[in-house]
Amino acid sequence: MKTLKSYKHVIWFDETLIDHCVEQAFDPDYWHAQNKVLGSAEGRGTTWFVQTDILPAALRHYKRGGLFGKLIKDHYWFIQWHKTRSFEEFQLLQHLVKAGVNVPKPIAARAVKRTLCYQADILTQKIEGAQDLVTILQSRTLEPEVYQSIGVQIRQLHDANVNHTDLNIHNILLDRDNKVWLIDFDKCYRERSEMEINQVGWKKSNLDRLLRSFYKEKRKVSIKWGEHRDWEMLLSGYNKNL
Repeated sequence: MKTLKSYKHVIWFDETLIDHCVEQAFDPDYWHAQNKVLGSAEGRGTTWFVQTDILPAALRHYKRGGLFGKLIKDHYWFIQWHKTRSFEEFQLLQHLVKAGVNVPKPIAARAVKRTLCYQADILTQKIEGAQDLVTILQSRTLEPEVYQSIGVQIRQLHDANVNHTDLNIHNILLDRDNKVWLIDFDKCYRERSEMEINQVGWKKSNLDRLLRSFYKEKRKVSIKWGEHRDWEMLLSGYNKNL
């Protein structure tokens, strides 16, 4: 990881994934001018999909959600550079890539200081041809082996000691080869405690949250999912290496 630092901003980047124009990389207008915008997606904000010289990427500006987000859309209280959300997500993704978990590679992250607050952006690998489970399960069922693969990835995530605080089926992708990817690690973190009781607690919380999201989307959009078969297959993958 390399760092570009000035008084008002810091950029962290992987020089093997972006080799020039790092400072302009967080400006959608730059990519539009280069005719390298692949598309966009609307969520809490707009995620721009762009083509870098090395790989397709997703550019995201950090925005707040909920009621507080209506008042202060994209400013966060500044403590120190290494406590910014962009740096923490960038570093966490690097850790997970090294641990062998299927997550987008972090390309670059930026924090810009605004007096007592900061704004932030991140550029990560775009997983080509991938769809989230909600989209897929609205049109078809998944083979038991795919659910097992999902469980294996979650187990690898937990073996890397990472707590995904928003693990739901919008944040699990399948690519064209049915390879499982985990995404959206904003506000997630590495657990520090090695006490067995604490390890069980947060891991179970992640799995419980995921199960609730299956139920929620089944009620909401009638996804093709069944707890007795599909969830048990996911758990069998998760417990495979115990």
